[in-house]
Amino acid sequence: MVSHPLFRTVDLFGFYLPPVVLWAAAALLPYLIVSRLADRVGFYRFVWHRPMVDAALYVIIAGALIFGLPLLTGATQR
Repeated sequence: MVSHPLFRTVDLFGFYLPPVVLWAAAALLPYLIVSRLADRVGFYRFVWHRPMVDAALYVIIAGALIFGLPLLTGATQR
């Protein structure tokens, strides 16, 4: 089995963090930018349940980072 370099456990001041925590933290900034932009252009006026749309938006951005970044860097498994 080949170890993927983007999915290794990270040691942060003696605490071992799973990669999903780092990916979730990396997705926070793009989520905040997209959410503020959607609020500014008035997208949320057409939404029935804003917290559900926000959660879905965050999951979409996190998934795009997790699955898209290895494809962009060329670090795919064969």
